Amino acid sequence: MEVKKRNEIPEELKWNLHDLVKDDVELKERLKKIESKALAFVEDYKDKLDSTEKIKNAIEEFMAIIQEMYILDSFASLYTTVDMGDAKSNERYASTSGVIVKISSMLSFLKTEIAGKSDDILNKLASENPELEIYIRDIMKEREHMLDPKTESTLSALNNTLSAPYDIYQMSKLVDMDFGKFEVDGREYDLSYNIFEGVMESETETKVRRKAFDIFHSILEKYKYTTATCYSKQIQKEKTMSELRGFDSVFDYLLFDQKVSRKLYDRQIDIIMKELAPHMRKYARLLKRVHGLDKMTYADLKLNLDPEYEPKVDISKAKDYIMEGLSILGDDYQKMLERAFSERWIDFANNHGKSTGAFCSSPYGSHSYILISWTSLMAEVMVLAHELGHAGHYYLCQRNQNILGTSPSLYFIEAPSTANEIIMEMFLLDNAKDLRERRWVLSQIIARTYYHNFVTHFMEAAYQREVYKIIDKGGSVQADTLSNIFKEKLEEFWGEDVEIIPGSELTWMRQPHYYMGLYPYTYSAGLTIGTQVSKRILKEGKPAVEDWIKTLKAGGTKTPVELAEMAGVDIKTDKALRDTIDYIGSVIDELEEITDKLEI
Repeated sequence: MEVKKRNEIPEELKWNLHDLVKDDVELKERLKKIESKALAFVEDYKDKLDSTEKIKNAIEEFMAIIQEMYILDSFASLYTTVDMGDAKSNERYASTSGVIVKISSMLSFLKTEIAGKSDDILNKLASENPELEIYIRDIMKEREHMLDPKTESTLSALNNTLSAPYDIYQMSKLVDMDFGKFEVDGREYDLSYNIFEGVMESETETKVRRKAFDIFHSILEKYKYTTATCYSKQIQKEKTMSELRGFDSVFDYLLFDQKVSRKLYDRQIDIIMKELAPHMRKYARLLKRVHGLDKMTYADLKLNLDPEYEPKVDISKAKDYIMEGLSILGDDYQKMLERAFSERWIDFANNHGKSTGAFCSSPYGSHSYILISWTSLMAEVMVLAHELGHAGHYYLCQRNQNILGTSPSLYFIEAPSTANEIIMEMFLLDNAKDLRERRWVLSQIIARTYYHNFVTHFMEAAYQREVYKIIDKGGSVQADTLSNIFKEKLEEFWGEDVEIIPGSELTWMRQPHYYMGLYPYTYSAGLTIGTQVSKRILKEGKPAVEDWIKTLKAGGTKTPVELAEMAGVDIKTDKALRDTIDYIGSVIDELEEITDKLEI
């Protein structure tokens, strides 16, 4: 697959960022205006919040300012994600983020001054203004961890510097690393981050797949010390912040905003390691058998069970699948899906310098933007459905909550996306014409949805927990330490069924999630909820859909436990998680049964 430059990509495959801002001239004008509004805001409200009415007015003006900030910041930052090496985009983002950080620092007094008010004043404010209650209640909970106003302002002003580890990591990964080409049996192959993760990991030809794995990781090896330094600075920063803010551990600090307990966090990792591993080892043995492999290695785990069956899907056909498969979610949801395609919310391009994987960004006051690198594999229909799940979530909550009440806990954030995946897969399963097609869909349920979220991201979480334990005890981590930890976790999960070959231990270098706090474990947490919700929707229909839509509309106004309860799922116990693991096991059992029948 040829990797094109961004300027060689047709416009129809790119997202339309001009829905946010018309052009650079308008961007500069709006940045000046919002900076002026921020200065006026400080003049009007700093040290002057002497009544509940004044506080209410301040919060409302604050919401208008940050909405504009998020839109302008999104416009600038999203350009960089599609071409990290583009100088103009990087310059635009640097200048924009400089203004945004300055404004954020100026506005930081609001939260600390509100926190300084008495409980009586804040309770009165919350009861009289229900739309502001979640913001007020959160501030009341944060009070004991806030620093003095001057320090909070300084930290806000240093935000760009404090996020440097992530920025350096991304630049090194997406711009500096050049994977070039490699040759197998006289044929030449291109290699890049997106090609490796989107194509080569599931390449049917064993010699090509394993050679790509070796070459890819040999390049990673050259950057492991730089990457380890970036990561070490990130986690040391988080440990320092946890201490400054008076948390007992870095775990407590990172889980605070998620509004979940350490018990829920540890439960997700411990149960999956113990109870999912046997099922996935069985799946690995099935892959080895079907493909006639001499041995099962870490480089072989992303193989499709039946690669010759997987159809190629163009974007138009993918849209048809998604519109029909997700139609159960109702007419309003359908309108959102139609807009996503017709209004170019989605960047399908596959070009050099583009961010790996897929994501959805949803600036308040506009619409979502989805990044994906389309390679025409049928499995990508599920990736797109996943990201549209995020878009649908924010489409609904932003129309029903103010900007301060939209963002749910990270613990819940992957539930709407993974529920979409499963609903799509069940649609394809219901329409399977024969056993072979049914096996292919079932294999996607495992290889795409559950492997990705319950294995790939779980391994990140298990590794990440060990790293933070070291940091919490005052230790430090180097490149070899990180590699050893990741290798140990891989060996613990896969046992003797999968050979953890050289290069596997460098998988810790491949994900940006480590720069986002305790994010990796939330994939399996969200998918646990998503599994139970999708099963309920497919079983009960309209009543379950109505509960789910209400849940999505609630945004960040409820805790993860409350949101799950709204959708009919109890996560206070481990039942939902164990039911989901049992479901994964049942799918793998059926895959083995169908394979036996097809091989007769």
